[in-house]
Amino acid sequence: MTAIELGSTAFRDHQEIPRRHSGEGDDVSPPLTWSAAPEGARELVLVCEDPDAPGGTFLHWLVTGIDPGSSGAAEGAVPPGGREWPNGFGRVGWNGPMPPPGHGRHRYFFRLYAVSEPLPLPERPGSDAVHRALKGRELAAGTLVGTYERG
Repeated sequence: MTAIELGSTAFRDHQEIPRRHSGEGDDVSPPLTWSAAPEGARELVLVCEDPDAPGGTFLHWLVTGIDPGSSGAAEGAVPPGGREWPNGFGRVGWNGPMPPPGHGRHRYFFRLYAVSEPLPLPERPGSDAVHRALKGRELAAGTLVGTYERG
């Protein structure tokens, strides 16, 4: 599978996500940039998950239908052409890091996938449903990991 370079001007890979982007701060999505999708990509899919959540992997952001010719999204903006879905909080769109106080440093995996066809998703997909739908449709992927800890 081809690699997509995924990055942010707000934080570097495996570094702390600024409070501004967290549930304790302004709760705005971080700016993201990515390299070109491979030929044949019908759309891009963006997923942000916390695998360290007490109840299992927690979905913070799911966006499908992103323009495969796009190269990023501004802070607080939906990626070009994208459709936001309900997250683990039950709200549509981005809701940033908010781990339980004293639970330690959590990792937030931003993953961008170039897919060959739109994903067949239920009305309120969780992380498992998204990953099942991605199988066999991925042409390329990129990952950016941020961390966050509440005192």
